[in-house]
Amino acid sequence: WLILLSIVVSAGNAIARKLFDLGSNSFLQLQWHLFGAVFMLCAAWTLRLDEHVRIDIIYSKLSPRKRSWVDLFGHVFFLIPFAGLLSYLSYSFFMRSFLQNEASADAGGLLLWPPKGFVLLGFLLLLIQAISEIIKCAANIAAPDEPAQDQ
Repeated sequence: WLILLSIVVSAGNAIARKLFDLGSNSFLQLQWHLFGAVFMLCAAWTLRLDEHVRIDIIYSKLSPRKRSWVDLFGHVFFLIPFAGLLSYLSYSFFMRSFLQNEASADAGGLLLWPPKGFVLLGFLLLLIQAISEIIKCAANIAAPDEPAQDQ
């Protein structure tokens, strides 16, 4: 829905600028805020759906158990530290902006703390999803192999 709203705002801003010679910094910034919200809030969802970017040349040839080992290693040693550190750092980044009610210096600019809040929320959601993925990987690794079926 945020992407659809971003498209409507973008198209409306372009039409107003071309047909009526009216431009708006707030509409431009709203587009950026909406895109940032979609990007940050969908990172955890993308991980949950296993749609994140990876190099499949070798990974796709591995057995499900070996894939779980690769994923477990990546989540524990890269994703958790990355998402944890950025959650920690973005907290003060957001709180400082929120407490100051920080707004853009541009004429007609929007508040800056909401998109900074999406950064914090996005990394917290990613951290929670990473923990969920680690649990799933551990379950896949611990699961007994399925016996081969006769064909």
